[in-house]
Amino acid sequence: MAKLYFYYSAMNAGKSTILLQSAYNYKERGMETLLFTSVIDERFGVGKISSRIGLNAEAVVFDKGFNFFDFVSQHVLHNPNVKCLLVDEAQFLRKEQVWQLSDIVDKLNLPVLAFGLRSDFQGEPFEGSLHLLVLADHLAEIKTICHCGRKAIMNARVDTNGKILRTGKQIQIGGNETYVAMCRKHFKEL
Repeated sequence: MAKLYFYYSAMNAGKSTILLQSAYNYKERGMETLLFTSVIDERFGVGKISSRIGLNAEAVVFDKGFNFFDFVSQHVLHNPNVKCLLVDEAQFLRKEQVWQLSDIVDKLNLPVLAFGLRSDFQGEPFEGSLHLLVLADHLAEIKTICHCGRKAIMNARVDTNGKILRTGKQIQIGGNETYVAMCRKHFKEL
């Protein structure tokens, strides 16, 4: 029975690496997957999922108006060997897109694995993450650590001098130069 999975973490926990490994596991067994990523994150090229350890793959890009259910319904008509959907940057999903992913699970009987951040740099939930936390059949935290060794659950945005920024737009694409994963204690103290 297909399920909607949400794998969440702070920055730099290896979400994209796990997604790409999952896609490889399906491929190794002769099954195809559909990979999706947000049009917002183009650091490594539009439609490319890349991990910090050098793995990468092409993906279908989604934006605010993308309809997952319509796209996947049409795609699997022509390719019944698609056995799983993998969504990177799931925090950028809209509420209705999370519902579409749940329809893919419930009506098309395809598992959907969504990977994303739980919260932004101010400790506020992203729209996609919030609704995945509500609708997912299975929730799994991917753990990473703070500089102190505790589990990191917060995403601190930093300037070029390493100073934590507390204001700004919710979405600012960046990597290690822009974000630092921290435990809640150090996130509040700095």
